[in-house]
Amino acid sequence: MAADPTRPSRAEQRRQTEARILDAARRLFAASGFDRTTIRAVATAADTDPGLVMRYFGSKDELFARVAELSPDRPVAGSPEEVAELLLTSLADKLSTDMSGTLAMLRSMLTHPDAGEEVRVAVTEQQRQVAAAIPAEDAVLRAGLIGALTLGTVIGRHLLQLDGVRDAEVTDIVEVLRPAVHAIAGVGPAPEAAGTPAS
Repeated sequence: MAADPTRPSRAEQRRQTEARILDAARRLFAASGFDRTTIRAVATAADTDPGLVMRYFGSKDELFARVAELSPDRPVAGSPEEVAELLLTSLADKLSTDMSGTLAMLRSMLTHPDAGEEVRVAVTEQQRQVAAAIPAEDAVLRAGLIGALTLGTVIGRHLLQLDGVRDAEVTDIVEVLRPAVHAIAGVGPAPEAAGTPAS
């Protein structure tokens, strides 16, 4: 009997099942964190069997490692003014794009050691680059405060869904934060945004 050409091969069926499992896991880890997400819940969301999830991915830790990731930040370099604007552009990207992998990491960082360490390493690397561009004795402190402000804004919008922050236009958030980021970076008043009339 000839194979049905409209029916996917076993390899394709496996790829489709893995993709469904990863998509379901990404959404559940982002919504509930590592501790509250179960293999059974992932299997149900993916419309498959828990045993199949374990066979494909081995453990909840391995499944988490596949889906939880921090969106890579652009390298930060230039004058203090340029660095401040690069950070604001990076923040705008984080606020406006799908970040389910990053959200899974952030939601789990307080309870899952690997997630917490990955967030700390990523934030520390960016802080080091920012501090190198700030011409002040307390550059490390200033870089840390900018990092905390950025991380807090992302968490406030995507995880805590704080009033005002959750539904605000990304451009409005960036404009409100621009003077603070420039001031902390020690570069004086922020430049006028394009299209904003001078006062």
